[in-house]
Amino acid sequence: MLCRAACSTGRRLGPVAGAAGSRHKHSLPDLPYDYGALEPHINAQIMQLHHSKHHAAYVNNLNATEEKYHEALAKGDVTTQVALQPALKFNGGGHINHTIFWTNLSPKGGGEPKGELLEAIKRDFGSFEKFKEKLTAVSVGVQGSGWGWLGFNKEQGRLQIAACSNQDPLQGTTGLCSLCSF
Repeated sequence: MLCRAACSTGRRLGPVAGAAGSRHKHSLPDLPYDYGALEPHINAQIMQLHHSKHHAAYVNNLNATEEKYHEALAKGDVTTQVALQPALKFNGGGHINHTIFWTNLSPKGGGEPKGELLEAIKRDFGSFEKFKEKLTAVSVGVQGSGWGWLGFNKEQGRLQIAACSNQDPLQGTTGLCSLCSF
């Protein structure tokens, strides 16, 4: 079902605390294809820049911020914990969003979806063309590091389009589940 696929928790991006309280760091995920696999639509240099530089920076900054947060937590320093929240949201969101982004791209992708996703798009937007028009309209207004999304609203049982500012993650910001298998 679309709901189960959209809201699955297959791969976790957060750190895992072990029995001894150790913390595992986030890492840059490997791409499931070569940097040049999406040409001519996205060239290899752009893919490499966004993956190995931009996404890597979010991962590195998230790890550094979480380390500071962990130290502040251990000291009971609530002021520092609060001050670190924007960096956690921005870098954590950048890591989450890019991880989803890479899995939604495919050298064999493109065109109109099929099956259950297409039926849900027709039900919730009228047609694939109307869906594309609405997603484009919402996404054009997104500036900087913002994102346009197709998400699943579990409460309403339907697809929904949303825009998130900066690197705000879809689920954490809107409650919508992303439509990918990660």
